[in-house]
Amino acid sequence: MTEKEPILRTGFAERLCHWLMVACFIPVALSGLSWFFPSLSWLSGVLGTPQLARVLHPFLGVLVFILLAFMFARFAHHNVLVKSDRLWFRNVKAVVLNTPAAHKLRIGKYNAGQKVLFWLIMLAIAALLASGLVIWRRYFSGYFPIPVIRLALLLHAMAGIGLVLLIAGHVYLAIWVRGSISGMLTGYVSRAWARHHHDRWYDEIAGAGKSDGHRR
Repeated sequence: MTEKEPILRTGFAERLCHWLMVACFIPVALSGLSWFFPSLSWLSGVLGTPQLARVLHPFLGVLVFILLAFMFARFAHHNVLVKSDRLWFRNVKAVVLNTPAAHKLRIGKYNAGQKVLFWLIMLAIAALLASGLVIWRRYFSGYFPIPVIRLALLLHAMAGIGLVLLIAGHVYLAIWVRGSISGMLTGYVSRAWARHHHDRWYDEIAGAGKSDGHRR
Protein backbone atom coordinates (compact mmCIF):
# COMPACT_ATOMS: atom_id res chain seq x y z
CA MET A 1 0.00 0.00 0.00
CA THR A 2 1.59 3.30 -1.11
CA GLU A 3 1.06 6.68 0.54
CA LYS A 4 -1.03 7.98 -2.39
CA GLU A 5 -3.09 4.82 -2.79
CA PRO A 6 -6.71 5.40 -1.65
CA ILE A 7 -8.40 3.08 0.82
CA LEU A 8 -11.63 1.28 0.05
CA ARG A 9 -14.10 2.27 2.78
CA THR A 10 -17.47 1.24 1.34
CA GLY A 11 -18.11 -1.46 -1.25
CA PHE A 12 -20.24 -1.05 -4.37
CA ALA A 13 -23.23 -3.07 -3.08
CA GLU A 14 -23.39 -1.01 0.11
CA ARG A 15 -23.09 2.27 -1.78
CA LEU A 16 -25.81 1.26 -4.26
CA CYS A 17 -28.09 0.27 -1.39
CA HIS A 18 -27.38 3.54 0.41
CA TRP A 19 -28.28 5.75 -2.55
CA LEU A 20 -31.36 3.68 -3.43
CA MET A 21 -32.47 4.13 0.15
CA VAL A 22 -31.94 7.89 -0.14
CA ALA A 23 -33.99 8.00 -3.35
CA CYS A 24 -36.87 6.15 -1.66
CA PHE A 25 -36.65 7.86 1.72
CA ILE A 26 -37.00 11.41 0.43
CA PRO A 27 -40.51 11.00 -1.12
CA VAL A 28 -41.62 8.83 1.81
CA ALA A 29 -40.48 11.44 4.34
CA LEU A 30 -41.95 14.38 2.42
CA SER A 31 -45.31 12.71 1.91
CA GLY A 32 -45.40 11.72 5.58
CA LEU A 33 -44.64 15.28 6.67
CA SER A 34 -47.43 16.55 4.41
CA TRP A 35 -49.98 14.61 6.49
CA PHE A 36 -48.47 15.46 9.86
CA PHE A 37 -48.23 19.21 9.30
CA PRO A 38 -51.24 20.73 7.47
CA SER A 39 -49.12 23.69 6.32
CA LEU A 40 -46.96 21.21 4.39
CA SER A 41 -49.85 19.44 2.66
CA TRP A 42 -48.44 20.51 -0.72
CA LEU A 43 -45.54 18.07 -0.19
CA SER A 44 -47.85 15.15 -0.95
CA GLY A 45 -47.48 16.16 -4.59
CA VAL A 46 -43.98 14.66 -4.58
CA LEU A 47 -45.63 11.30 -5.32
CA GLY A 48 -48.17 12.67 -7.78
CA THR A 49 -51.60 13.31 -6.29
CA PRO A 50 -52.48 13.06 -2.57
CA GLN A 51 -54.46 9.90 -3.34
CA LEU A 52 -51.52 8.32 -5.15
CA ALA A 53 -49.20 9.35 -2.32
CA ARG A 54 -51.35 7.40 0.16
CA VAL A 55 -51.02 4.32 -2.04
CA LEU A 56 -47.29 4.59 -2.70
CA HIS A 57 -46.14 5.82 0.73
CA PRO A 58 -46.44 2.44 2.53
CA PHE A 59 -44.92 0.45 -0.32
CA LEU A 60 -41.91 2.77 -0.51
CA GLY A 61 -41.70 2.68 3.27
CA VAL A 62 -41.40 -1.11 3.22
CA LEU A 63 -38.72 -0.79 0.54
CA VAL A 64 -36.78 1.64 2.75
CA PHE A 65 -36.99 -0.91 5.58
CA ILE A 66 -35.68 -3.71 3.33
CA LEU A 67 -32.77 -1.56 2.17
CA LEU A 68 -31.94 -0.57 5.74
CA ALA A 69 -32.14 -4.22 6.77
CA PHE A 70 -29.46 -4.94 4.16
CA MET A 71 -27.38 -2.08 5.55
CA PHE A 72 -27.89 -3.48 9.03
CA ALA A 73 -26.60 -6.89 7.97
CA ARG A 74 -23.52 -5.36 6.36
CA PHE A 75 -22.65 -2.73 8.97
CA ALA A 76 -23.96 -3.88 12.34
CA HIS A 77 -20.71 -5.59 13.34
CA HIS A 78 -18.82 -2.33 12.71
CA ASN A 79 -21.20 -0.41 14.96
CA VAL A 80 -20.93 -2.43 18.16
CA LEU A 81 -19.79 -0.17 20.98
CA VAL A 82 -16.38 -1.09 22.41
CA LYS A 83 -14.34 0.13 25.38
CA SER A 84 -12.30 2.57 23.32
CA ASP A 85 -15.54 4.41 22.41
CA ARG A 86 -15.62 5.78 25.97
CA LEU A 87 -12.70 7.98 24.99
CA TRP A 88 -14.80 9.53 22.22
CA PHE A 89 -17.71 10.22 24.58
CA ARG A 90 -15.35 11.85 27.09
CA ASN A 91 -14.00 14.12 24.36
CA VAL A 92 -17.21 15.11 22.56
CA LYS A 93 -16.37 18.80 23.02
CA ALA A 94 -12.98 18.33 21.35
CA VAL A 95 -14.68 16.48 18.49
CA VAL A 96 -17.24 19.26 17.97
CA LEU A 97 -14.57 21.98 18.13
CA ASN A 98 -12.22 19.90 15.97
CA THR A 99 -9.24 20.43 18.31
CA PRO A 100 -6.06 18.32 18.02
CA ALA A 101 -7.26 16.11 20.89
CA ALA A 102 -10.15 14.96 18.68
CA HIS A 103 -7.75 13.10 16.41
CA LYS A 104 -6.11 10.91 19.03
CA LEU A 105 -9.15 8.97 20.16
CA ARG A 106 -8.36 5.55 18.68
CA ILE A 107 -11.47 5.57 16.50
CA GLY A 108 -12.38 2.45 14.51
CA LYS A 109 -14.19 2.37 11.18
CA TYR A 110 -17.02 4.37 12.79
CA ASN A 111 -16.84 6.63 15.81
CA ALA A 112 -19.10 6.34 18.84
CA GLY A 113 -21.44 9.08 17.63
CA GLN A 114 -21.91 7.34 14.29
CA LYS A 115 -22.62 4.09 16.12
CA VAL A 116 -25.31 5.65 18.30
CA LEU A 117 -26.86 7.25 15.21
CA PHE A 118 -26.82 3.89 13.41
CA TRP A 119 -28.71 2.10 16.20
CA LEU A 120 -31.23 4.92 16.63
CA ILE A 121 -31.98 4.87 12.90
CA MET A 122 -32.48 1.11 12.97
CA LEU A 123 -34.76 1.41 16.01
CA ALA A 124 -36.80 4.13 14.33
CA ILE A 125 -37.27 2.18 11.07
CA ALA A 126 -38.32 -0.93 13.03
CA ALA A 127 -40.92 1.13 14.90
CA LEU A 128 -42.11 2.64 11.63
CA LEU A 129 -42.55 -0.76 10.01
CA ALA A 130 -44.41 -2.26 12.98
CA SER A 131 -46.73 0.71 13.41
CA GLY A 132 -47.11 1.18 9.66
CA LEU A 133 -48.39 -2.35 9.18
CA VAL A 134 -51.01 -1.79 11.88
CA ILE A 135 -52.33 1.38 10.23
CA TRP A 136 -52.05 0.13 6.63
CA ARG A 137 -55.77 0.38 5.98
CA ARG A 138 -55.98 -1.59 2.77
CA TYR A 139 -54.32 -4.73 4.08
CA PHE A 140 -53.87 -4.90 7.84
CA SER A 141 -55.75 -2.29 9.88
CA GLY A 142 -58.95 -4.35 9.82
CA TYR A 143 -57.27 -6.92 12.07
CA PHE A 144 -56.71 -4.43 14.91
CA PRO A 145 -59.10 -2.60 17.27
CA ILE A 146 -59.42 1.18 17.01
CA PRO A 147 -57.42 1.92 20.22
CA VAL A 148 -54.46 -0.07 18.89
CA ILE A 149 -54.63 1.75 15.56
CA ARG A 150 -54.65 5.10 17.35
CA LEU A 151 -51.57 4.14 19.38
CA ALA A 152 -49.89 2.91 16.20
CA LEU A 153 -50.64 6.23 14.49
CA LEU A 154 -49.02 8.09 17.37
CA LEU A 155 -45.98 5.81 17.35
CA HIS A 156 -45.68 6.07 13.57
CA ALA A 157 -45.74 9.86 13.68
CA MET A 158 -43.20 10.06 16.51
CA ALA A 159 -40.86 7.53 14.91
CA GLY A 160 -41.22 9.24 11.53
CA ILE A 161 -40.31 12.68 12.89
CA GLY A 162 -37.46 11.10 14.85
CA LEU A 163 -36.09 9.36 11.76
CA VAL A 164 -36.27 12.54 9.68
CA LEU A 165 -34.28 14.37 12.37
CA LEU A 166 -31.73 11.55 12.60
CA ILE A 167 -31.24 11.49 8.83
CA ALA A 168 -30.93 15.29 8.81
CA GLY A 169 -28.20 14.97 11.42
CA HIS A 170 -26.52 12.27 9.35
CA VAL A 171 -26.54 14.51 6.27
CA TYR A 172 -25.20 17.48 8.24
CA LEU A 173 -22.30 15.44 9.62
CA ALA A 174 -21.52 14.05 6.17
CA ILE A 175 -21.24 17.61 4.85
CA TRP A 176 -19.33 18.82 7.91
CA VAL A 177 -16.65 16.12 7.60
CA ARG A 178 -15.09 16.89 4.24
CA GLY A 179 -14.49 13.78 2.18
CA SER A 180 -17.39 11.75 3.61
CA ILE A 181 -19.78 12.30 0.69
CA SER A 182 -17.14 11.66 -1.97
CA GLY A 183 -16.19 8.53 -0.03
CA MET A 184 -19.76 7.27 -0.28
CA LEU A 185 -19.89 8.14 -3.99
CA THR A 186 -16.63 6.51 -5.02
CA GLY A 187 -16.15 4.10 -2.12
CA TYR A 188 -12.61 5.36 -1.50
CA VAL A 189 -11.02 7.75 0.98
CA SER A 190 -7.48 9.07 1.14
CA ARG A 191 -5.01 7.68 3.65
CA ALA A 192 -4.76 11.16 5.18
CA TRP A 193 -8.54 11.24 5.70
CA ALA A 194 -8.50 7.81 7.31
CA ARG A 195 -5.62 8.74 9.64
CA HIS A 196 -7.29 12.01 10.56
CA HIS A 197 -10.80 10.74 11.33
CA HIS A 198 -10.44 7.00 12.05
CA ASP A 199 -6.92 6.41 13.30
CA ARG A 200 -7.43 2.95 14.76
CA TRP A 201 -9.18 1.74 11.59
CA TYR A 202 -6.36 3.17 9.49
CA ASP A 203 -3.76 1.36 11.61
CA GLU A 204 -5.68 -1.89 11.13
CA ILE A 205 -5.86 -1.38 7.35
CA ALA A 206 -2.20 -0.33 7.11
CA GLY A 207 -1.15 -3.29 9.26
CA ALA A 208 -3.11 -5.71 7.08
CA GLY A 209 -1.49 -4.20 3.98
CA LYS A 210 1.99 -4.69 5.42
CA SER A 211 1.18 -8.29 6.34
CA ASP A 212 0.02 -8.97 2.78
CA GLY A 213 3.20 -7.42 1.45
CA HIS A 214 5.36 -9.64 3.63
CA ARG A 215 3.47 -12.74 2.54
CA ARG A 216 3.98 -11.83 -1.11
